[in-house]
Amino acid sequence: MAASSDPEAIDTTPGEAVPPAPPADPPRRTGIPPAGLFVGVAREVAWLVGHLALYPTGLLPFLPAALSTCPAREPAAVPPPAPGTLPVVLVHGLADNRSIFAVLRRALRRAGCASIHPFDHNPLGGDIRTKAELLDLHIAQVCARTGATAVHVVGHSLGGLIARYHAQFVDRGVRVRTVVTLGTPHRGTAAAHLLRAHPLVRELCPDSPVVAELAGPAPGCATRFVAFWGDLDPFVIPLASGALAHPDLDATSVLVPGAGHLTLPACRAVVSEVCALAAAASDAAPVRDGLLRGEVRAAA
Repeated sequence: MAASSDPEAIDTTPGEAVPPAPPADPPRRTGIPPAGLFVGVAREVAWLVGHLALYPTGLLPFLPAALSTCPAREPAAVPPPAPGTLPVVLVHGLADNRSIFAVLRRALRRAGCASIHPFDHNPLGGDIRTKAELLDLHIAQVCARTGATAVHVVGHSLGGLIARYHAQFVDRGVRVRTVVTLGTPHRGTAAAHLLRAHPLVRELCPDSPVVAELAGPAPGCATRFVAFWGDLDPFVIPLASGALAHPDLDATSVLVPGAGHLTLPACRAVVSEVCALAAAASDAAPVRDGLLRGEVRAAA
């Protein structure tokens, strides 16, 4: 067989093995630029330090009851929410407390939402279903104390799953108008496998019965859901698990570029959007245009 004049041609003489073609260049990955990644990680570390400093303040409400030998008193009546607004219930996540919402609580008050009610639950014990039932009792008490007929609920991390389970299967839109989740693993997170022996953490695994139940049918749920998720969240694996997509739910998912797990509750852009939802003139007000496009400014 005559040699080809093309120097790159492959000789296919019978009996001789054909050399494999050179591997194609791997596709280039697109994502956060190095500068943005550095800023995002630095911001997450800064919020971690700040949250550790604020963490003890989240324990202060429990000290009087822990040190007192007298039965706890019923909470006093609180002023009703401002006209046109609803009370806001905050649900913290695993191994956390109400201090995670320090920035958001201050912003809500400035936006005219003074009726704010943290839901304090055991940060390391119990299960999601039981916590959802307790959340239902808490919301009923909030409505009784304020005279409101409905509330908005904001949940961070595990708190978002508790809030979603409550709205999806317990309340079904009777009292809960909006559920906002921040860094919540709606389809579970592979990071939970590291501590799978812990019963509550095990419920965050992608193959847990609770995650499967949440993915099941939910007809008739009238609650609106808005899920904020960041692309620098090391606790939500895969990252897209922070988005909420369900055929039976009115859900909007918003990616926050450069935001990590602890950045989301304090991110200026997210806080602004949550305040807009909570302070809307009507509890049936539509989600703002930016949220409908699934867009929000970079974390700040």
